[in-house]
Amino acid sequence: MFAETEFTATSAEIRIQEKLAVFLALIAGYLDAVGIVKWKMYVSFMSGNTTQLGISLSTANSAVIITTFTVIAFFILGIYSGTCLSLWKRSNTQKLPFYMVSGILIIYTGITQFYNLSTLSSIAVIGFSTGIMNTIVTTVGNQKINTDFVTGTLNSLARNTAMLTMSSDKTNKKIYKLNAIRLLLLWIGFISGAFTAPFALRKLGNWTLILPAIALIICALLLPIEEINLKNKSYATEK
Repeated sequence: MFAETEFTATSAEIRIQEKLAVFLALIAGYLDAVGIVKWKMYVSFMSGNTTQLGISLSTANSAVIITTFTVIAFFILGIYSGTCLSLWKRSNTQKLPFYMVSGILIIYTGITQFYNLSTLSSIAVIGFSTGIMNTIVTTVGNQKINTDFVTGTLNSLARNTAMLTMSSDKTNKKIYKLNAIRLLLLWIGFISGAFTAPFALRKLGNWTLILPAIALIICALLLPIEEINLKNKSYATEK
């Protein structure tokens, strides 16, 4: 069994976590918007897909059942793969998920220059990529985050804001304020990515996914990712 190990992040590590979380939220929002515009399907927001799956099951809409189930399944597979990668003892680089997702997007873009891939294939590939991204940063300081789950982000933002309003302890108020700001920036990052995607689609066409692919590589190269703990809790030791 894997034992849960706690890490205490330094202020410098927390600042890197903040930057990475907002950056990954921006990429997730960008990819999700591309999915909606091109394939009428969320590739990051699985709550919406689950709702669509439930509706399509009740109406026996086989086409929607297949597409929604496919993207959900591959998103889960991406999270599974990303988590296994973080637990793999031979993997000693935290940058590997960045390169993996970037490589998938680049290969997908290259293939689409010569072949018209089906919607099912496209949402499977991109859903898998967003699943992997979802495992890269799971906390910022003491606040658990999810870079592509906007409902959870807004939920935590509202809760921290409420606790900030109601608390009389100065230390707690400072913590709630910092968490609220981080969550707000996370939401702004996601919506900024979604805002950018339609413009990129009109200008770049089939090259649209090259932008996040390049951005992920640049991020991995420029930020000192190897020097920080991207997760305050890790199941990396085995009993």
